[in-house]
Amino acid sequence: MQGRAGEVLRTFLGLGLTAFGGPVAHIGYFRRAATARLGWLSQARFAERLALCQSLPGPASSQLGLVIGAERAGLVGALAAWTGFTLPSALIMASLGLAMRRGAQGGMEPPAGLLAGLKLAAVAVVAQAALAMLRSLAPDWPRRGLAVAAAALALLAPPQVAPLAAIAAGAAVGLLVLPQREVAPEPEPSPLSRRVGAGFLAAFAVLLAGAFAAGSRADLPPALQLFAIFYRTGALVFGGGHVVLPLLHSELAPRGLISDPVILAGYGAAQAVPGPLFTYAAYLGAAIDGPLGALAALVGIFLPGGLLVLGLLPFWNAWVRSLRARAAVDGINAAVAGLVLAAVWSPGITSGVRAPLDVALALAAFAALQLARVPAWAVVLGCGAGAWALSALGLSI
Repeated sequence: MQGRAGEVLRTFLGLGLTAFGGPVAHIGYFRRAATARLGWLSQARFAERLALCQSLPGPASSQLGLVIGAERAGLVGALAAWTGFTLPSALIMASLGLAMRRGAQGGMEPPAGLLAGLKLAAVAVVAQAALAMLRSLAPDWPRRGLAVAAAALALLAPPQVAPLAAIAAGAAVGLLVLPQREVAPEPEPSPLSRRVGAGFLAAFAVLLAGAFAAGSRADLPPALQLFAIFYRTGALVFGGGHVVLPLLHSELAPRGLISDPVILAGYGAAQAVPGPLFTYAAYLGAAIDGPLGALAALVGIFLPGGLLVLGLLPFWNAWVRSLRARAAVDGINAAVAGLVLAAVWSPGITSGVRAPLDVALALAAFAALQLARVPAWAVVLGCGAGAWALSALGLSI
């Protein structure tokens, strides 16, 4: 098991250093690594785990990493996956927060065009992930129609409720409309026992009650205040990293803990680093209370989602073996594919593509990924460097 945990750590550390593009793109990276390249999970099992993670509050890609690590090497593997995937971007963001805290704003702006190039690379990565997931999660016309409907809902509904609404609708349509598939007669055992799962769920509930009880008490140490704020946010945020910004702003700014410019500067920087967007918490914690604040905020934002997904995993593993449950999971998976498809447009194209040259670079990046099979990290670096060079030549991008 130790050898497997080391393998998980190496794999996810590589992903943490190169996985640009946000949570939707991360799911594509995970699918490629865990199923296509390493064979740790079958496509069907990966889809089931993804459905669980997409149904919960918290960072879905990081939760999926925890589950993949647990499937490969138990609880040690889950911790190894989270550490490897989170550590690189957490260190970068915490360092930026410390620099901001010390008043070192000068020289922190990324080179002109670099951020634009990284956004264009993200559009290509997300588009490739959407295509792959549509093929695997929506292989027939009923599920393709459901995916398109989920994409429309994601684009039209308020972002705070759209993901959960699409997933709930997918489950309902799956139960009522989709055919019930046969279940494998020999189900694979869960990597965790139900007793362990129940313990995680109890810990989640106790910590959440404590986080709400802490409220805005001024007598608590700053790091403990931050842990409570970020735990509450991590336990309640649906829709991924982009929903974190308004929620944390409403928690931190009214208390005078941090200013709007500092909040926005860190959020912009978070888009340009690999790994989970939730490591933005390390930046905020460091800017407010130094290294201890960074650790408290980072653990606080990730812990509730981790406890939930590992707590529900043993029960989910048994639940999805029923025929009706499998039909609901099929509907959820199709809805998830629709959410990925919607992300190609927003925030992908709407925030990253602004000029004809952007369209050309994004299409070139997609062709490199899909047709030439260029590694995603190389495409990301190429887009960043290319956009930087074009900007230096005075071309609009």
